[in-house]
Amino acid sequence: MEYVVILIILLILIIILKYLFDFNLKKIKTIAQNDRLDEVAKKYPTNIEICKDYLKMLKNESVKIEENENAQTSLYIAISNKISIANITKSYTRIQTIAHECLHSIQDKKLLIFNFIYTNIYLLYFIIISILAILKLLPFKPMFLNILTILGLVYYSIRTYLENDAMIKARYLAKEYMEQKKISSQQEIDEIITEFDNINNVGIKCTNYSLLLGVMTKIIIFLIICICTPI
Repeated sequence: MEYVVILIILLILIIILKYLFDFNLKKIKTIAQNDRLDEVAKKYPTNIEICKDYLKMLKNESVKIEENENAQTSLYIAISNKISIANITKSYTRIQTIAHECLHSIQDKKLLIFNFIYTNIYLLYFIIISILAILKLLPFKPMFLNILTILGLVYYSIRTYLENDAMIKARYLAKEYMEQKKISSQQEIDEIITEFDNINNVGIKCTNYSLLLGVMTKIIIFLIICICTPI
């Protein structure tokens, strides 16, 4: 019965938090669609060149760079010290997105590597206890549920710090870059930065909510398994 109560509380919290965080991915995509600013951004160098310029500004030119046209998400891989740029060439948001990944590359290396290793351990733990619970080979389920919750909270704390830090600073790095390049007029730069601010106002909240949702979803799945497979 206690599992059912926890499950209901989590589902209620998910709904409340979705409203409070105003979680709306479509809203971000709508803001990011701006044909006029896309044309302005076309004047700038290739994604790889922009990335190199950012890394030079950040004094961190040892990072490897690759462009993956089949990928939908750009990312920085701490273990290999590499930035992978997704298929974002046609969007003006690339100027901030690339800045975001470059900023990840100068974050605390211990924290970045720990996050990479810890995330995989956290996921593996969730998979193992779920399988054992399904097979009815997991005693003391409340203990494993508590551990899963604690692991999730640590994961959420680290990821939100890393993402929020990069998202907040990316806007300023992008502005500095565009002003140094002098490719666009100050008015165009101001318009792009205003749109970046609009995206970030929604995006930071959505990122925080989606990370928390991932943690809560794992707990919910494990709870459902426990309810459906009593020993």
